[in-house]
Amino acid sequence: MKYHVWTIGCQMNVAESQRLSAALEEMGFSYAQDIRQADVVVLNTCVVRQSAEDRATGFLWSLKPRKEHKPNMVIGLMGCYVGVNGGSDLHQVFPHVDVFMAPGRYEPLLRLLMDRQSRDLERQALLDRYDIQDVDHLLPIREQGGNLVSVHVPVMDGCNHACSYCVIPYRRGREHSRPLESIQEEVRALAADGVKEVTLLGQIVDRYGYDLGTGARLPDLLRAIHDVPGIERIRFLTSHPNYFDERLIDEMATLPKVCEHVELPIQAGHDEVLRAMKRGYSVADYRRIVEVIRGRIPGAGIATDVIVGFPGETESQFQATLDLLNELKVDVCHSAMYSPRPRTLSAKTMPDDVPPVEKKRRLDAVNRLQEEIVAEINQRLLGQRLEILVEGKHRGKWKGRTRTNKLVFFEDDNPPIEFGTRGWQGQLVEVTISWTGPWSMQGQL
Repeated sequence: MKYHVWTIGCQMNVAESQRLSAALEEMGFSYAQDIRQADVVVLNTCVVRQSAEDRATGFLWSLKPRKEHKPNMVIGLMGCYVGVNGGSDLHQVFPHVDVFMAPGRYEPLLRLLMDRQSRDLERQALLDRYDIQDVDHLLPIREQGGNLVSVHVPVMDGCNHACSYCVIPYRRGREHSRPLESIQEEVRALAADGVKEVTLLGQIVDRYGYDLGTGARLPDLLRAIHDVPGIERIRFLTSHPNYFDERLIDEMATLPKVCEHVELPIQAGHDEVLRAMKRGYSVADYRRIVEVIRGRIPGAGIATDVIVGFPGETESQFQATLDLLNELKVDVCHSAMYSPRPRTLSAKTMPDDVPPVEKKRRLDAVNRLQEEIVAEINQRLLGQRLEILVEGKHRGKWKGRTRTNKLVFFEDDNPPIEFGTRGWQGQLVEVTISWTGPWSMQGQL
């Protein structure tokens, strides 16, 4: 029996797909690269943008003829399109879907598959293991048929902020942090399985622990994970400027395993737009945080997010965003056009008054500027010797990432024999950068 998990959206979705894949493989399923060979197909969905929702529904409808031809195939729908209510309103819309799962909740699919298989004690015990509200013990040890070097570890879910444009609080619910000891136990198990790098995930990850009542915060979690033998690198995302405090910056600066890599969305470069977005900070606040990070952590890689075409955004306000990006020169800018999402404040109270053509023009302008900025940043790395963690091979070359999350490729057909069949995969190596571009670099051992 074979399975295929199709994933779109954020790193949280990637992590949850990894966990589901681990459960299915433990149940005896094997991964099918070709979806036509799969007996179980799961779509893990995103609705942050209308385009992501459209892709998911389009793919879902494309499976209907396949289901009619192969009625025993199981189709599952998971993620933010289903939402915390478990998809109670979707059964009539998609009658060819067998099971609907709230974000990160796999038990309905596992129970359905168990009911279709022999119910011996070993399999029933396995189901009991996953028949829980908390998924702390679903370890993402495998990614659809392959060993992992780097793993995303959800440490909290949901969000309490309700920015005016964001649908996440309505799809994932209020924020809920996992106990520190549970996360540390999971990371120990991942390290024992050969994982070298973990990325701690949360919708607002620097709010980790605020709901626990134990006093534990993200800096405490970083220190606890830092003590796990075998883990070489630690990252975390996505942060919110309001909670990225000096204690967190100090831990990043002093803990050697914590990478110099920060995901810190700005969303807009003008205070009026930020107020309409209900972000809770000003451009000056954001600029000050970036200055502190760069002062305490020289060379830190900083990534941000920008939304263009927010309701009421004028040309001068958009230009302020371009000016800020040109001033700060961050390493990555994830940009997107605004699209109204159901139940959000902006969709209910603000007219979507920036024409689509103008949104696209602004998006292109951000992307062009950012390409120039990153090309300039990476050019300065030419000839430097950098440490990368090798993730695997891609088109005949080894690929890995620097501590600041830059993608590097190198060639070597004869890795040391003691590394075994995986070669350089999972190894920390130093390369000298021999070529740079805006999206990747090339190096030599």
